[in-house]
Amino acid sequence: MTLAAYRDKMRELPLASIFCSCILHEPKEKPTKKEGVVDLNLCIIRDMEVIELNKRRSGQAFEVILKPPSFDGGPNTLAITPPRREPSLEEIQRKLDAAEERRKCQEAELLKHLAEKREHEREVAQKALEEHNSFIRLAKERLELRMEHNKEKREAHLAAMLERLQEKDKHAVEVS
Repeated sequence: MTLAAYRDKMRELPLASIFCSCILHEPKEKPTKKEGVVDLNLCIIRDMEVIELNKRRSGQAFEVILKPPSFDGGPNTLAITPPRREPSLEEIQRKLDAAEERRKCQEAELLKHLAEKREHEREVAQKALEEHNSFIRLAKERLELRMEHNKEKREAHLAAMLERLQEKDKHAVEVS
């Protein structure tokens, strides 16, 4: 593989180039240098293995296998926890009392919230009832006013008809 082809491949695979440039250690054996040729075995790393796959029409293919990190000779990472002391009967009783107090406070708060909600519902229902009664009263007053107005108009109409009828009778008496 030529140096130009390798550069093009690294541009296409930026992750592989980052791995090779950031993690690359000195190779175990010195490769023989050929002018313009890059040896892919330079990327021999303890926690990573690069395998060259078959060449393809579009270029070279690689498979990067990451191995789990090994902790050979490293410090022991297990944290030693101090032994847990047993809680005394007084501590347990104090915690139970505190939990019971919290439960009572939560229950009282819930009952207070429900009472406020019921009171609000009562107020809303009372207001709706008052508005309904007010509407009914106003509707009755308007109806009575209209009925009285219609009665006056009817009486005035009847009086006018009677007056015309009487005038016709007088005219008939005069003519005959």
